[in-house]
Amino acid sequence: MSTEPETAPPSPPLPKKRVAVVFVVAAVLWGIDLLTKQIAVSTLEGKQPVEFLGGLVYFQLVRNPGAAFSMATGLTWVLALVAAAVVVAIIWLSRRLRSTGWAIGLGLVLAGALGNLTDRIFRAPGPLQGHVVDMISAFAPNGQGWAIFNVADSAICVGGVLIVILSLLGKDYDGTSTKDKKKAATE
Repeated sequence: MSTEPETAPPSPPLPKKRVAVVFVVAAVLWGIDLLTKQIAVSTLEGKQPVEFLGGLVYFQLVRNPGAAFSMATGLTWVLALVAAAVVVAIIWLSRRLRSTGWAIGLGLVLAGALGNLTDRIFRAPGPLQGHVVDMISAFAPNGQGWAIFNVADSAICVGGVLIVILSLLGKDYDGTSTKDKKKAATE
């Protein structure tokens, strides 16, 4: 019988940090959002909706003072502050990321928050009151089939869905799995 204490097996090395993934995804999508908004403003201003893909999508320019589905239209400055808080939170969390999936998801949400925050700061009627440029209407013009949205809104939704799926699968932002943690705790 040995009197030496049992030593736990060494833990596997942690995955690399994924900060760069967050910022590359955010920069690319933010750039696409800004570009598509500029194209929409320069080509769709004062024009009728443009049908695309046999009416599956319509392009039209709408300036939205509210949040999704035009909610909270009188609280534009609050929405700008919330977007700024989201940006700060994601930047703070990104230093701890070791999961590529989480990095992509948070990069998408960051891009969307930055895209709409840019509009709220720099577009008319003024700082923290700017209206977000929306230009995509699915299934029918004028948002009759679905709310009119933009690339930033899409990035937020896709990023959010990805994060929810990863959470449901037990994948944590730090590259570990809640299933592995539970298994190790029971051993």
